[in-house]
Amino acid sequence: MHEIPQDLTGLSVLAAFAHPDDEGFGCGGTLAMLVERGAHVTLVCTTNGDVGEISDPSLATPETLAQVRREELRRAMAVTGVQDLRFLGYRDSGMAGTDDNTHPDSLSQADPEKVAGELAEIIRETRPEMVFTHDPTGGYGHPDHTAVYRHATRAFALAGDPGREGDSTHARQAWSPRLLYYVCFPRSNFRRMWQQMLNAGITPPFASLDIETIGSPDEDVTTVVDVGAYVETKVASLNCHRTQIDPNGPFAKLPQEMMREIMSTEYYTLAVPKEG
Repeated sequence: MHEIPQDLTGLSVLAAFAHPDDEGFGCGGTLAMLVERGAHVTLVCTTNGDVGEISDPSLATPETLAQVRREELRRAMAVTGVQDLRFLGYRDSGMAGTDDNTHPDSLSQADPEKVAGELAEIIRETRPEMVFTHDPTGGYGHPDHTAVYRHATRAFALAGDPGREGDSTHARQAWSPRLLYYVCFPRSNFRRMWQQMLNAGITPPFASLDIETIGSPDEDVTTVVDVGAYVETKVASLNCHRTQIDPNGPFAKLPQEMMREIMSTEYYTLAVPKEG
C-alpha cells in the first residue's frame, strides 16, 4: 500500500477522464483523500456521456442525457469536494462499430492534437504536480477511455514544451507535471469478481467480452492505495450518477460488504517517472 502524506496543502492535481462517473469507481477514494488533505484537484471530463445508460426513464431522455449527466457529475464532485470541474464538451463515442462512434461530434472523430492541446492548456493553467487518467486498456476497452489515455499522455508532454505556442500570460507558460498515473483495474480483480457473480447466479457485465482481456495486466500495477477511510464518500459520490446505476444490475446484486471491500483499494500505474 502506498503511504500518502497527511498534509497536502499546496499540491495541485489534475484528473482527466472520458465520461461523467469514470472518476468514481477507479479513483474516487483517492480524490476524496487528496481534497480532505488539502490538495487542489481539477477534474476534466472529456465527453458529456451522451449515449450512456438511462436507468430510469423519469431521470432523462436520450435528448437530455448529456445535460443530466453533467449535473450528476457536478453533484458527485460536490460530495467528493472537488471544486474545479471542467467539461471539454465532446460527444460520447459509444462502443466501436456503432453509429455513435462515427458521429462527427464524437471524441472518436476529434482531431487528436486538438484534444491533447486543450488538455495541455488546462495543465499549463492549473500547474499540477500530478496527473491521473485512464490506463492503456481503458478498463474494458471503451474507445473514449483509450482515447483519453492517449490524449492526456500526449498533453502531459505538450504542456512542458516551451516551443509550443500559448498566450502571453504566466498561467499559460510551459509547465511539466512531475507524476503521471494511470488508473488501473487489475485483471485478477475482474476475474475474481466475475467468479463471485457466477457463483451467486448473477450474469456479469460485459458478458460478450473475453474476461481474460478485461482490465489492466496485474504486472502493470505499481501503486496500491488504501482508501478504506473514504469508502462512504466514494459510494455517496458514485450514487449521484443516478442515470448510470441500474438497481437490478450485476454490481447492485453483490453483497454491500463485498462491494465496499472491493472499493476500499485503488490501483495505479506510475507512468512518469518510470523508475518510480
